[in-house]
Amino acid sequence: MEIIIYGTTWCGDCYRTRRFLEKHALHYKWINIDNDRNGEQTVLTINHGMRSVPTIVFGDGSILVEPSNIALAQKLGIALG
Repeated sequence: MEIIIYGTTWCGDCYRTRRFLEKHALHYKWINIDNDRNGEQTVLTINHGMRSVPTIVFGDGSILVEPSNIALAQKLGIALG
């Protein structure tokens, strides 16, 4: 499944999300909205004018904003133990 993470380098939740996906060997595309105006606009549109990160867009069209590791695991079918 395609995963796109919109975030910033200074965001702790963005770092945690990336580490979680890497730990589970899931590939993703990273878009730093501080350096990518189109990415920033996407986040603003999804979040009704708020710069909420991480904003994660999945290949099936679903979106998670600032998800916990539990929410990510549920979305991706990963059993946490």
